Amino acid sequence: MTDVQRIIRTLTRQQAALHLETTDLCFLIALHVRAERAALASFEEELLYDVYEQVCATTEPEAQQLRKRATHAIQRLREQRLLARVDGSGFVRAGEYAMTRLAWAIVEQHIEEQVLTRESLTLLTHTLALQLEDIRNAALTARKPEEWKTRVVNPLRVTVSDLIGGIERRQRGLDAQQEDLRHEIAHLLQRDWFEAIEACEQLLQLTARTLQELNEVLMRDAARLQATLHDIAQRAFERQAAEAEETSNRVADHIDRVAAWGTARLQAWSEYFIFVQRYLRAVVRLDPHRALSQRLRDQLAGWTQLPFALVTAEQPRLPAMRALDTRPERPPVQRPAQDLEAVMQEIAPPEDARALPLETRVSNALQTRPEALSSVLKTLLDAVPDQDRYRTVGRIAALVAASGRVDTSVIDKPWTPVADDLEVEEWTVRWDELKP
Repeated sequence: MTDVQRIIRTLTRQQAALHLETTDLCFLIALHVRAERAALASFEEELLYDVYEQVCATTEPEAQQLRKRATHAIQRLREQRLLARVDGSGFVRAGEYAMTRLAWAIVEQHIEEQVLTRESLTLLTHTLALQLEDIRNAALTARKPEEWKTRVVNPLRVTVSDLIGGIERRQRGLDAQQEDLRHEIAHLLQRDWFEAIEACEQLLQLTARTLQELNEVLMRDAARLQATLHDIAQRAFERQAAEAEETSNRVADHIDRVAAWGTARLQAWSEYFIFVQRYLRAVVRLDPHRALSQRLRDQLAGWTQLPFALVTAEQPRLPAMRALDTRPERPPVQRPAQDLEAVMQEIAPPEDARALPLETRVSNALQTRPEALSSVLKTLLDAVPDQDRYRTVGRIAALVAASGRVDTSVIDKPWTPVADDLEVEEWTVRWDELKP
């Protein structure tokens, strides 16, 4: 069973609930203010009665039996764990009471205005960076488990967690301020309409600029803080300090959540900014006197007496004046597969030149000492049919090249016609090195 499930089952078994009336909430706020002004760590029971009577004089002036009401209020707050008795006297004498963390959190939500600003965020992140630097230096010199516990784990859990908690509290304060700002913009539009355009735009731009600055600070400082925490976790891993490594990773997750908050709030406010600007442009500016809006509201309010509807006629399709030409799909053009590795068949020469094979005829033509390849081709192509000349030229050129009499020193070889529709690259035949 996880911790969350255990807590849920415990609260269910204890029937835990919170129910604060206005007087009870004002009573807690008054106790908080009294403790801040007088630096009180706890409250005597008589002081609780006096504070409750002062609160009732404002919230319920006609209330009677104030002491009895105060007794019931103190009992309700103790049952909801908002007040705790801190003395050990029991029922022997009047006790002393202190506000719990839950009570302080509820009161701070209503009276403290801790809003995240660029200055406060910069100060908090700078302090957090200094604390992490000290912890990293301690991790580099720590050897024993006790040193890891006192110099690394405890500062990460207490000091760093408090600083991150301060940032998150101010984030929640800024979220509440943005919610109030949305209500203020809606109230301005309902009250002033066209005159509220400038005020709404100023509020939108101011908040958008604030969120952009906060996001820039978070993106800049979060990377530095994460790098320091990574060094601490790496050192703890090398020294096999599992607790320090787990704590540093948990703090890194908190920093990631803080940075993600800035990105999410900036995106959400950008969408709201676009929506309000579109509303101002498309509705308020086009209907400055609310004439169209008022007529629309009147029509909607009187729909039951004078119902209206939008009636449209279906447009007929244009008739086709000619029959559709359904042409069959033509099959793709294909040709039978060929064997690319087939052995070339020797071309049969014409009837008057079949007495000798091609190799013999090329050898005989070379005996006449021709000066170029074109001379050999012109001598032999007369006896070859037109459809076989192209292939025969290749074979003759291969036999001439194999004889070793072709001059390869010439780079740019001219093209010479050897038939009506056939040209070849001219080769020079050497005879000076020919042995008898």
